[in-house]
Amino acid sequence: MSQRTAQPAEPIVRRKLSDEIFDRLERMITSGELKPGDEMPSERELMERFGVGRPAIREAMQSLANMGLVAISHGERAKVLQLTAKSLFHQVDLTAKIFLSQSSDSLENLKSARIFFERGMAREAALRATRQDTADLRDIIETQRESLGDAEAFIAADMQFHIRIAQISGNPIFAGVSEAMLAWLKAYHTDMLIWTGKEKFTLAEHEEIVDRLEAKDSAGAEAAMLKHLERSRALYKREHGELVS
Repeated sequence: MSQRTAQPAEPIVRRKLSDEIFDRLERMITSGELKPGDEMPSERELMERFGVGRPAIREAMQSLANMGLVAISHGERAKVLQLTAKSLFHQVDLTAKIFLSQSSDSLENLKSARIFFERGMAREAALRATRQDTADLRDIIETQRESLGDAEAFIAADMQFHIRIAQISGNPIFAGVSEAMLAWLKAYHTDMLIWTGKEKFTLAEHEEIVDRLEAKDSAGAEAAMLKHLERSRALYKREHGELVS
């Protein structure tokens, strides 16, 4: 008679109360029971509803806030937030920056991804750009020109320029991706501008990009964007003593 082989133990792990509360509150939001702008029930109401103590409620609410699902203000009830592409990408900001700081390859891969993405955005913008769009871009360039000598203000306008091009697509996810990538690269770009003093090249290249957008020249806009980003990337490498491929 054969003996039955003993199966490995499969222990059931007890979940923290706050995790269970988090799941239930999250379902209240995702199901539509609570909508963007609505106030969350009070701590006392939630304690009575779920039969738990205040610490579990507060921990669950903080988890919701950390995920960008609710906003917590002192002395007021938490409110359900409207989720956007921007808020979604914002949730991974810290993780992305740590990831980039741990490997030069990761940073180079992000720069390559940004160039690929922005080439497409330039082509799309050339097809869709209105007079107001290009006027906005020229206003941003003028703001950059007025910010010469102030690296922080200059780079903020630089980011605004590229995000504005992504917004022309009409797709909020594209705009969110653009803003996220630029935020993750911000520290590196700021260093580049301070060390190279080549801001005037950036201004001229931005002008060329807008000229191509106004001319509805998709190929020209893509080429101008590629030249702009590749020059910046190569210049950054030279300033850091790296080989330029």
